[in-house]
Amino acid sequence: MNIRFVLNGKPATLEIEPRETLAEVLRGRCRMTGVKISCEAQVCGSCTVLVDNLPVSACTFLAYEVRGKRVTTIEGLADETGRLHPLQQAFLDHFAFQCGFCTPGMILAAKTLLDEKPEATDAEIVAHMNGNLCRCTGYLPILKAIRQAATELGRKK
Repeated sequence: MNIRFVLNGKPATLEIEPRETLAEVLRGRCRMTGVKISCEAQVCGSCTVLVDNLPVSACTFLAYEVRGKRVTTIEGLADETGRLHPLQQAFLDHFAFQCGFCTPGMILAAKTLLDEKPEATDAEIVAHMNGNLCRCTGYLPILKAIRQAATELGRKK
């Protein structure tokens, strides 16, 4: 099956098998290794990517479903000069990671919240991030990082 979509702002055309997941295609064919595969059951959030700016679990999302859509991975968040997205920078500033395995999914999930509601409260952030699990850090640095990014993004508007 031939699919066309936009990956991190650039057109992509791939030949895929109808049974392949988006995570398999992004990691294996497109070399987007920021997409992590962990639970393969849509419960941990490590594989989160954005499809038309909405978070999806790429481990269970079939790749053919992105035909004609925009896909954003963690590799696509930095601007054209290489400057990190405020969420990426905030995660670094607050050391909101240890092993880093969950970090790409966390950042992309948080981005969808801040795009919709940049002034989100702590309770709203916690509720929104509920589907993204971290086994290393505890969640306080992650919450602080998302708050910092919200402040930074609010200043830009």
